[in-house]
Amino acid sequence: MPITPDALSNDEKVNIINQHLRSLKFAEYNADLDLIEANAVSTPDAVTVSEIASRKTAIAARIAALDAEKTPLEEV
Repeated sequence: MPITPDALSNDEKVNIINQHLRSLKFAEYNADLDLIEANAVSTPDAVTVSEIASRKTAIAARIAALDAEKTPLEEV
């Protein structure tokens, strides 16, 4: 029998969200390092830098969405 969201307590939901957030924080830090590496060369590739910046923006949006999902669960 699959677990439905209603079968989880708010604490369990927050824990799952926190696991996702941790994963995204790792991805965010990896993107930061990629950007440092991309800019370390004498002539950085503008396309690569732009792609990394876009990836960082997408990660930030995902983090914000999960934070918004988590906030009401913590208020209960």
